[in-house]
Amino acid sequence: MELTHLDKNDHPTMVDVSQKAATTRVAVASGTISMSQEAFDVVVQERAKKGPVLQTAIIAAIQGTKRTPELIPMCHPLLLSSIHCDVEELPSLPGFKLIVTAKLTGQTGVEMEALTGTTIGLLTIYDMVKAIDKGMVISNVQLESKSGGKSGNYMRSQS
Repeated sequence: MELTHLDKNDHPTMVDVSQKAATTRVAVASGTISMSQEAFDVVVQERAKKGPVLQTAIIAAIQGTKRTPELIPMCHPLLLSSIHCDVEELPSLPGFKLIVTAKLTGQTGVEMEALTGTTIGLLTIYDMVKAIDKGMVISNVQLESKSGGKSGNYMRSQS
């Protein structure tokens, strides 16, 4: 198997996408954070000393999505056309699920952007609530689906 991020001299390189067709590309990623009941209640009741946790996490997820090429060395800077974030309360965990959807029309996919945004959003929740619960666990950061591009569509199976 040929590695796409190494040139003929085995030096790191960014993939040349200039010959690829521009298509609409969408990626959806998600992840969860579990926490103590006390921390969950503080977030849901908007009593965190650092401010509105979930709203701040959404802003952070958007910022993380936009700044992915600054953090992941081989990612192309992209002109994103849409970033949507959603947070689901998971009282039985207790915790939250963060979902990020990134979209563009371009020559390369947005999977890394959606995954990075998800991770940054979850880390922001951790940061804002860590005074209450340092034992929170971020888990299941994963690509849920992607569409567009040469490799076609992907949908995580619901097994």
